[in-house]
Amino acid sequence: MLRKIKITLLVGIALTVASCEEDFLETSPTDAISSNDALATADNMALILNGLHRLQYAQPQTLISGGDSYRSGNHYWVPLGDNLGGGLIHSASANNLGWQDEARWTSHTQQTSLTTEQLWYQRYHVIASTNAIINKATDGSIPEDDRLREILGQAYTYRAFAYHDLVTHYAKGYLIGNPSTDPGVPLLFASEAPFESEARSTVQEIYDQCRSDINTAISYFENATPRQTGDAKYKSQLNIDVAYGIKARIALASGDWSTAASAAAAARQDYPLMGEDDYKSGFNTNNLSEVIWGSNNIGTETTYFRSYFYLASNTFNGSQVRNNPKLIDKRLYNQIPDTDYRKDLFLADAPNTNTSAANGEGGFGNDPNYTDEDVFNDRRDAIRSQYGLSSSFNLHPYMHVKLRNANPGTTDPDDIIYMRSSEMYLIEAEAYAMIPNIPAAQTALQTLGGARDSEFDASVFTTQASLMEQIKFQRGVELYGEGFTYSDKIRWDEGIDHGANGGSGASETLYQDGFIQAKPSVNDAWIWKIPQAEIDANPNLTSGDQN
Repeated sequence: MLRKIKITLLVGIALTVASCEEDFLETSPTDAISSNDALATADNMALILNGLHRLQYAQPQTLISGGDSYRSGNHYWVPLGDNLGGGLIHSASANNLGWQDEARWTSHTQQTSLTTEQLWYQRYHVIASTNAIINKATDGSIPEDDRLREILGQAYTYRAFAYHDLVTHYAKGYLIGNPSTDPGVPLLFASEAPFESEARSTVQEIYDQCRSDINTAISYFENATPRQTGDAKYKSQLNIDVAYGIKARIALASGDWSTAASAAAAARQDYPLMGEDDYKSGFNTNNLSEVIWGSNNIGTETTYFRSYFYLASNTFNGSQVRNNPKLIDKRLYNQIPDTDYRKDLFLADAPNTNTSAANGEGGFGNDPNYTDEDVFNDRRDAIRSQYGLSSSFNLHPYMHVKLRNANPGTTDPDDIIYMRSSEMYLIEAEAYAMIPNIPAAQTALQTLGGARDSEFDASVFTTQASLMEQIKFQRGVELYGEGFTYSDKIRWDEGIDHGANGGSGASETLYQDGFIQAKPSVNDAWIWKIPQAEIDANPNLTSGDQN
């Protein structure tokens, strides 16, 4: 585990470094100051938090020992939820950064893969750093004021977020297992040597810790300096609304329906739903009204071909995008009413221009949707012109244009959105449906659905079953590409079958093991392997702890 931790401040930039004893995870900046100085004041602790904010989106090897640019924080982890869960459909072979391996389920199922290792270490670096802040800020040596409470609120929120992300991936889902006995992940509270974790705690114990941390965070935020407003960069900072949103996610995942509904309502209060123009603008900035939390990317911190939009967008100028347009599941698209403006962001009629398309229908003469070459070419040219794509960008039926970089056809960096008020409405609706409180679920669903579809009427969903069916549809469309498919399927205990009910549009030859996966309650392949390097280094873990 993280048995030796260095909290460092680099000249000009705040960084946190939590390093393991293993040589391959060991570095020491030459221009660092001591951890005692880094934790001496609330303002210094704020610099450490700024390092954590950057860790969410920067190339991690520049921030933490053992970090790898191929897994550049939430650029990778956010869209992975949709890639792994089968919501972000690949149209052709393009395996940059192992993105195809993820869709094939050949990465998270290996204890030596970069994916299993990096998510584990990046999240535990967050935990180790917040431990240092929390332990120092609560030992009585620094007077507690609004500023310190704000620092503590952010630290506790980050710790809850990190533990919840870890238990979501490296343990069996709360609602489909036996949380009181199912092994979770190790708890780590130390902030001084030897930094050994506990053995694997149960899933229940991890959720208890998450609840405790997030409630403590909210109590600190209630009497803290508020987050600044007016600039996209401020939404990189955590505040009470982010804490309530994470509380809602934790409660939803564990079936605490009343808490999920009330926390989601609290989180969304100051973030009005976007109108149609903003919704169709590309999801590339925190300045959108309903963004509660997101990383504000800085030009000097660009990840280029490691970015979220490189992996998930269809307008980023990279081979993963140009050769492999990402698609919506055809079965989901076919449920979208014509009166729902979100349908415009999925191009069912895009011509298939890729002669290497996995479905074998690329190029005029192979695309069954076009019999006139002029019509084929005209539609191709119109799409490329509308979305700023050069002739090197391939098109494919059902490709999305939801996630678009602000400067299409470039590699310019954009913000990464983590939490929106629309998600909170959907959490409310699901939680109320599960209670069940049908009228309250209808009200939450109507607010969101009515904002997107001029003819939406939630009152027709009068049973828990019909409400849940509609909520699943709404989450699939509303949150497409934002990373929720994997955790949603675990919560709902739903497997993956790209061939069922007319098919998703995915190729079985391309997807291999990822084409069909049984539901999580009977299929432990949904649980990520613990990194072998962790088992080798941690005296409290053995080979018997492997998932």
